[in-house]
Amino acid sequence: MTIKLICLDADDTLWHNMRHFHATEAALLALIEPFAARDIARERLNACEARNLKLYGYGAKGFTLSMIETAIELADDPLPKAVIADILEAGRALLSHPVELFEGIADTLEQLADRGRLVLVTKGDLLHQEAKLAASGLGDRFSGIEIVSDKTADTFRRLFAREGVAPEEAVMAGDSLRSDINPALDAGAWAAFIPQEGAWSHEHAPLPAEHPRFCQLRNLAELPGWIDAIA
Repeated sequence: MTIKLICLDADDTLWHNMRHFHATEAALLALIEPFAARDIARERLNACEARNLKLYGYGAKGFTLSMIETAIELADDPLPKAVIADILEAGRALLSHPVELFEGIADTLEQLADRGRLVLVTKGDLLHQEAKLAASGLGDRFSGIEIVSDKTADTFRRLFAREGVAPEEAVMAGDSLRSDINPALDAGAWAAFIPQEGAWSHEHAPLPAEHPRFCQLRNLAELPGWIDAIA
């Protein structure tokens, strides 16, 4: 078996992401603590995010809108303008935080490039994802960039067709079972799960531990060795 295409997630696979969302969430909970207990506010925010995904999609902008909506639902009527302004400022900070690469990512990408074409497959707001990729300095490492609204098996099937590879000649690596691993496996590819602490509950899914094309790695640096084992 020869692997020709290596697909990589971006957020929380190449660089830190959820730590910034958690910090922004904490800021919101502090702002609306006069109106609602933190556990109640967190539960309402999670429900609001899930409800709004089909409207706003994934990313910091949709998260900011969900924070405002949650505050309006929980706060006194009317919600003070100062609170709305502070939530918007927290959203702007989330959109502009520095990109922090995981340790050794550049070296790992060099090793992976020796084993196949690299394609970045990420979801979220187009402008924000493009800005993070530019800030990362990793853009020229990839032969293709796919920024999508969501990742499904059809997303990967179309990608493999465009790249001219059979599904069994492709690997997908990422931190989300729901978005990275299960869709790639359903499309017939190999998939490497690299879990990260603090993952969003929406991205949880059953672990496909018995699937013959699945593995779980401790970090991305282990991916070249797994690909060599496949070959």
